[in-house]
Amino acid sequence: MIPIKDNIPTRTIPIITVSIIIVNILIFLWQRVVLHGSAGDLVYKYYGLVPRELATSITARWDLLPYNVLTVFTSMFLHVGFLHLGGNMLYLWIFGNNIEDALGHMRFLFFYLLAGIIAAAFQFFYDPASTVPMVGASGAVSGILGAYLVLFPHARIKTILLIIIFIKIVEIPAILLLTLWFFMQLLYSNLEGVAWYAHIGGFIFGLVTVKLLARKKRRA
Repeated sequence: MIPIKDNIPTRTIPIITVSIIIVNILIFLWQRVVLHGSAGDLVYKYYGLVPRELATSITARWDLLPYNVLTVFTSMFLHVGFLHLGGNMLYLWIFGNNIEDALGHMRFLFFYLLAGIIAAAFQFFYDPASTVPMVGASGAVSGILGAYLVLFPHARIKTILLIIIFIKIVEIPAILLLTLWFFMQLLYSNLEGVAWYAHIGGFIFGLVTVKLLARKKRRA
């Protein structure tokens, strides 16, 4: 299922959502175009969140703690490929503009960054010994999905369904699409290669906190 559009209009221009998307794209292009080969790959090592290094800095190397805490933020703006970047930015655009509209620009930015932090914490506590750099905006975007489910459960999401070789565009209620998305994260949470618990943690954060920040009650 690939969402392409929702039916909830926005009252304001989503300047924070657009800015985040632009920053992510520019960083990706810098890494892939300006840097070359191994230099681009080193970005993941130095700016990705490595759970084991963070754990070590907390327990034994306090001098490294500021640097490792900083990677919690820098890791949100790194992606490993076009599909990784494109998928996250697509979800951010479709669902983020409405959450920004509901929260206001500055509260949305605060919400987005805090969702990313909480998501990273979930993944960190799940596997603090991991030496694989964690990168991507998906933890923060997952927070937006959880928030969208609370604020706009009855929105209709125009979605591309890929069924083997057949492609069909249908409208799916947000409550169904996002609930299915969440259970997929739970189903695959034991598989390696993806920070599934970051997705789960971010989503839960969005579910339980968005109403505390929403400036007005607004439902689909």
